[in-house]
Amino acid sequence: MAKEQAAARRKDPGDNPARRASDRGRYGRLSRERVLASALELVDREGLSALSMRRLGAELGVEAMALYRYAASKDALLDGLVEALYLELEERLAAEPDPAATAEVPAWRARLHRIALATYDICLAHPEAVPLLATRMLAVPLARRPAAVLRDHEHVLALLKEAGFDEALASAVFRAFTAWLLGYVSVELRPMVDNPDEPDPAFRLGLHRLSPQELPTLRETATALADRGGPEGLTAGLDALLDRFARREQTVRPADAASG
Repeated sequence: MAKEQAAARRKDPGDNPARRASDRGRYGRLSRERVLASALELVDREGLSALSMRRLGAELGVEAMALYRYAASKDALLDGLVEALYLELEERLAAEPDPAATAEVPAWRARLHRIALATYDICLAHPEAVPLLATRMLAVPLARRPAAVLRDHEHVLALLKEAGFDEALASAVFRAFTAWLLGYVSVELRPMVDNPDEPDPAFRLGLHRLSPQELPTLRETATALADRGGPEGLTAGLDALLDRFARREQTVRPADAASG
């Protein structure tokens, strides 16, 4: 099977009429967009463990081999899911007008808020795919990331440049923004409920499983931890980060001017 897959990837699929015919599934001719959308729907419904070329082919009504034209390997398919999430982010941002600056919030910061909130909404809509935003970025170097991911990086960095941050500070803010956003979403999506059929909050969270002697503070706080921080918590933490870097930037500028 591995040799067949490698041969299929080396050969131009357009040269083979039979291969073209195999691309016609129950929904018509395939496209990369349709393959990725179907993969995301499958993962949304059944989780990442359900995703395979064979299973996705069955969903689309084609042989698994036909999918290697659109994703050369399982890893490429996982990268495609990341791409699909970022394409959805692009579409959402393009459909909304740019937020206007106010006396309290400059335009660049309002746009960062919008990116963060849109990403949050998309992650909550596709929780099963969210782990890929970390795991695939750990495996894929910058220049090989999907184009939609790179455009997101470019967008954020351009906003930071617009804000007046120099290259070093912009890169620090970019890392902090990304870490806060993905970290916040990951905490929001952590499972907390032990028994969803249990009406009593303590037993619903499984607090009887936590030792009151060893974990008293965690037991006391668990009910509050089970509540999501929501978009308000996301933007409050983001503003705290941006305020810190803005103060740092204001401190550095006078020092630079004096040294000049």
